[in-house]
Amino acid sequence: MSVKELREMKDIELKEKMDELAAENMKLRFQKATMQLNETSRISANRRQIARIQTILSERR
Repeated sequence: MSVKELREMKDIELKEKMDELAAENMKLRFQKATMQLNETSRISANRRQIARIQTILSERR
């Protein structure tokens, strides 16, 4: 999801998306710990996406 699409979303939608990404990130970390995750770059991509959402939310405050 691009930054432009994120900026078009409402605050509530952004918070829901952030919660969804945080839950997915937790699952990915567990998969990495149990050596089941092949694509470890997804963890950092999720973290960056969460940071983008947090930045947009803080800009709106």
